[in-house]
Amino acid sequence: MEEQRRNRRNLIQNILITLLALLAAVLFTQTQLYNLDLTTGAAPAAGPAQSAAPAAELSAPVRTAVTGDYGRCGGMVLTTGDAGFADPLGRRLLEALGSARDYVPCTGADFLRALRGPSLYYDFIEPLPLSVLAGLLGGGEEVSPREDLSARRLLIAAQGSGTALYLWDGGENCFRASTAVSADSLEQVIGRYELGDASFAMDGTGPEQVLDPCSLLPSQPPELPAYTVGDPLAGGSDWLLSALGFNPRSRTRHTESNGTELIMDGDRTLRIRPDNTVLYQSGDEPSLRVRAAGELPTAREAALGAGSLLEGLLSPVSGEARLWLQGFRRSGEVTVLRFGYQLGGVPLRFQDGGFALEATLTGTAVTSLSLRLRQYVPAEEDSLLLPLSQALAVAAASPGKELSIGYVERGGECRACWLSD
Repeated sequence: MEEQRRNRRNLIQNILITLLALLAAVLFTQTQLYNLDLTTGAAPAAGPAQSAAPAAELSAPVRTAVTGDYGRCGGMVLTTGDAGFADPLGRRLLEALGSARDYVPCTGADFLRALRGPSLYYDFIEPLPLSVLAGLLGGGEEVSPREDLSARRLLIAAQGSGTALYLWDGGENCFRASTAVSADSLEQVIGRYELGDASFAMDGTGPEQVLDPCSLLPSQPPELPAYTVGDPLAGGSDWLLSALGFNPRSRTRHTESNGTELIMDGDRTLRIRPDNTVLYQSGDEPSLRVRAAGELPTAREAALGAGSLLEGLLSPVSGEARLWLQGFRRSGEVTVLRFGYQLGGVPLRFQDGGFALEATLTGTAVTSLSLRLRQYVPAEEDSLLLPLSQALAVAAASPGKELSIGYVERGGECRACWLSD
């Protein structure tokens, strides 16, 4: 009997030893996988000496209008990544940007006069460098428009037997240049669209006359879904730490008195506030970089590289939302990029007027980030937009403002509505 007990005890001890050995092997393997950025479910982060490859294509919301002899056709829900935009509208604009030379100053009034005739109109909502716009349209480095010019609104309009490209930042800066796009080619593009479903405020005779003349007004507002606002950190923040090159099992991780979680890795820091605002500082050894031919990226390399890298970081958890470039600023080797969220080609506005993400590059290194983490999930119902006549009556109380459609986040909901700004 005693010998049976001893044999049973030895068997249990052997099983426990085997289980502990297996557990140690699993833990060791997990550690190695993390160090190699192969942990399942975690976005890989570039090492300090690496250049992070763009993980997703960056697109931009764009409003379009095709004008012919019998009216206009408007596009209110488009992005540069949509096939319906890329051909023929995107392709024509890329051709115009690549061939335009000898820009001369003109006025906003000149732009509006050209807009009344046969033309292709593009509104990128915020002014961006021409080289960045060319990149968003799919152009490579061989398409090299002037680096010193930016535009929000662009227009390809008939000019004699050829065409002219107009650039307008929406303010005082407006330019015009001849292009290699022929007048016949312009007419062929216009002929592909059924005209008459949109107008500009400048076309009207009612309350719209007091608005920004380039307010694009659809005859029937688009049907747009509503969204609920989820929490991408509801399941924890380990995925974010892994994506930014932090060890999720770091011991230098604590919560400050205001509820902000602080994670440190050497001189790198990551702060996650209770409202899901994330602040990242790279320290002396940045783990995120954009690819560039030289030590200082071109405007195109900086904007598209950083945007694609950050889009790849966020897209697995952001639901239907995608990033779009709202602002570009450069001083010396420092580049500051601001991004917003878009939902199906419609920009999203925060009630405080702020941005979704700001990234600072020093050379090719992403040295700081400030971002609002959000997750947008389609709701069961659509957004309810006021009829155009009612929206115009309300907007007319603010002369000079532009009337447009955008998403606004309120509490746990995000709905499309008319905006006057």
